[in-house]
Amino acid sequence: MTPTAPVVVVTGIPGSGKSTVGALLAERFDRAVLIEGDVLRRMVVTGRAEMSPEREPEALLQYGLRLRHLAFLARSYAAAGFPVVAEDNIIGTYLEEFVAMLGDTLTVHVVVLAPRAEVAGGRDAGRTHHAYGEGGWGADALDAAFRDETPRLGHWLDTSDQSAAETVEEIWHLLKLGVDR
Repeated sequence: MTPTAPVVVVTGIPGSGKSTVGALLAERFDRAVLIEGDVLRRMVVTGRAEMSPEREPEALLQYGLRLRHLAFLARSYAAAGFPVVAEDNIIGTYLEEFVAMLGDTLTVHVVVLAPRAEVAGGRDAGRTHHAYGEGGWGADALDAAFRDETPRLGHWLDTSDQSAAETVEEIWHLLKLGVDR
């Protein structure tokens, strides 16, 4: 039987670097799986309810489904021996709930990318698809809510002055030390 592999949860606000860092981190393993929350979000083709500051019931329902599916896929691949990098905007108490969904038998490493709000907002502005300005979110407001509501699990990294490669190197070092949850 293949031993269970670790799960690395990478979270933060939009523009924090989750997708880039997650992909680069997955590439560091001999074999690994990257599960992107945005891919699961886009699976809802019609009737998708985007999250907003109002936290509408339908958006919360879809967000909960996305996190459950993210956890299911992570558990499944880890059980098959694939290290998993699971990345998404997992904000507030949802982070504790998500880690609980992964179960007690997995080695889970939580990494929170926490650049300054103006850095995340600037990164977002440089992309073709913008998270800020849609649905009433602004980088400052979402960053404040993220920092106020999210439990201090794992490693919170201020990546404001780091390249994605430097961030991955820091995470890789933490993983080699065996620091989890």
